[in-house]
Amino acid sequence: MGQPFSGNMKATLAGIRRINLEGLRWRVFDAKGQVLGRLASQIATVVQGKDKPTYTPYREEGDMCIVLNAKDICVTGRKLTDKFYRWHTGYIGHLKERSLKDQMAKDPTEVIRKAVLRMLPRNKLRDDRDRKLRIFADDEHPFVDRPLEPYVMPPRQVRELRPRTRRAMIRAERKAEQQQQGTNNTSKRKKNKDVEEAVST
Repeated sequence: MGQPFSGNMKATLAGIRRINLEGLRWRVFDAKGQVLGRLASQIATVVQGKDKPTYTPYREEGDMCIVLNAKDICVTGRKLTDKFYRWHTGYIGHLKERSLKDQMAKDPTEVIRKAVLRMLPRNKLRDDRDRKLRIFADDEHPFVDRPLEPYVMPPRQVRELRPRTRRAMIRAERKAEQQQQGTNNTSKRKKNKDVEEAVST
């Protein structure tokens, strides 16, 4: 974060003059190793101002959100190859699509931007909230002189297993233990047999 910013400064600072920065907090999200959807939901909450007691749906009170290390975001399952972004050019038959893997190689910042924007309500505040979202592929950014606050992701709540699933896991563990014991007994018998043959000879 202390390194000088080497990206496109004009594109990075675009639209920032239209934001009233007075009283806003600068929240920093580190996307390294984070799951895409869980990170995007937290960013959407902060950029709307829903984490404040003064939240009002028709007023724009969200904070500035700086997302770093967008290239190191994670996804679950097979979304990297099975998830597609589709758009139409306007010409007949020109329906385009791009997989998540190709989009990560082309521009990983757009992956997080699309995920966050699709979680925001479609109203007149959407563009203002989009301007407060600044995403960077690496850990370099030009806002080092601002009072930055690292955002701590909440711990993931693991849902308790259903009884049927728990019983299936217990049965699988017992079966693995029995197989392990059977393997050990077989090896012991073989070892004893070799010892007996050596003694008899």
